[in-house]
Amino acid sequence: MKCRTCRGPAIIDLPRHNANFCAEHFLQMCRRQVEKAIHDHQMLNKTDRILVAVSGGKDSLAVWDMLIDLGYQADGLYVALGIGEYSEESRGYTERFADERGLKLTVVSLRDDYGYDIPTASRATGRVPCSACGMSKRHLFDKAAIDGGYDVVVTGHNLDDEAAVLFGNALRWDVEYLARQLPVLPSRHGFPKKVKPLIRLSEREMAAWCVVRGIDYIVDECPIAAGNKHIGFKEALNVLEEKSPGTKASYYLGFLDRMAPVLAGIAASGADSVTPCTRCGAPTGGEEGSVCAFCRLVERSAAHEPVSVELILKKSRSQKRAQSEVAQS
Repeated sequence: MKCRTCRGPAIIDLPRHNANFCAEHFLQMCRRQVEKAIHDHQMLNKTDRILVAVSGGKDSLAVWDMLIDLGYQADGLYVALGIGEYSEESRGYTERFADERGLKLTVVSLRDDYGYDIPTASRATGRVPCSACGMSKRHLFDKAAIDGGYDVVVTGHNLDDEAAVLFGNALRWDVEYLARQLPVLPSRHGFPKKVKPLIRLSEREMAAWCVVRGIDYIVDECPIAAGNKHIGFKEALNVLEEKSPGTKASYYLGFLDRMAPVLAGIAASGADSVTPCTRCGAPTGGEEGSVCAFCRLVERSAAHEPVSVELILKKSRSQKRAQSEVAQS
């Protein structure tokens, strides 16, 4: 197996590109894909103050590493979610990454700073864990960016992530969500600008970037995310990708090129319908004088007795057994 660029020994084959690459030219390919995404969608400027949302996983650490490598000014933000050993381990990877490179990392702890964690929030509010988690992180990323004077928030969503979300939204024909599924969300009414520089790179390519660059990351998936529909959508698309390499890129990038412009009017129509939360001042879609969803979540969760990860897992296993029994009957 030889590198397409230099004909030296290759370390990775990329069927969707119909090419193999050595370590040097694989990294070069990744940089070019990120630079193209940034340029085509006007994501970043070299003068921007950038806040990277990091989780300890391959994608967020890779995008932080790439931006620094490309000459951007980027700090990190880690949200400690209180998901038992998983959160402790992911925090360790994130802090070591930042310390080894002399990068600035801010840590926000749900339990220490807001009096709750994700397992407890899930039980207290009746939300699935991923819903409580997503709401918490979005609010805290926005708050940290606004309070810290950052110009833009960067997340590590890759091509696989975006294609899976698009697949789920298209299956439901959720037009409002489809209209907002863009690689750049401009700043508006208290929301910071948010961008996704990895939209042209796959999960496998991000894992390879980390291996070549010597980046240690948490490999295990979140233990309480099992059963998330997003994971199932990824698996379905992986089957299509295996049979026809390039399917995911064609699907998602084709949506951005041809369908997103058609939906642009829908995305713009709801852009101004926000009011400030009466408690925290964050923008909310409720009527004037209302409290945002995050503040309501904090109120209910902080007053609830702490719930262990094991209890959430036990409930999940029980639900799966019940579903299996129904399916077999």
